[in-house]
Amino acid sequence: MFTHLHRFILTAVAITAMSLPSAAQNPGAVQVTSADGTIVSFTISDLDGLPQVTITTTTLWTEGENTFTGPSLRNVLDAAGLGDNDLTLIALNDYAIEMPAPATDASYPIVATRMNGAPMSVRDKGPFWIIFPYDSEPDFQTETIYARSIWQLDRIELAE
Repeated sequence: MFTHLHRFILTAVAITAMSLPSAAQNPGAVQVTSADGTIVSFTISDLDGLPQVTITTTTLWTEGENTFTGPSLRNVLDAAGLGDNDLTLIALNDYAIEMPAPATDASYPIVATRMNGAPMSVRDKGPFWIIFPYDSEPDFQTETIYARSIWQLDRIELAE
């Protein structure tokens, strides 16, 4: 016979299980799906092995100026063999945003793996966060750019 305490515990366990990332959502890697369905998984070590870009900027979501480091999104796409394609970027919580191919450049946005030299936890919008050089020009201070600044990045897929 279940008591109120047993029901409470079972409910708490069920809610916790529902909030855990699925197998496709690995906070330790970004999965990039190519046109043929091939999945390339990039760990933080893999991303660290790509050429690094540093952007020092303020953001709407952090206090003061911060320094973000990571490979450019363009280099990640090239390493995955995606080339110039429209993308869908998906976060751990399944927030998704479309990004057209011309929105990526050799130096921005970056897939930030570090803020102020330290890896970012999920709680701190990491471990992967799309960052633009917001302070460098007004074109990077638009709602569209802010929407593309997806944190807790989990997956990159070709847009449908």
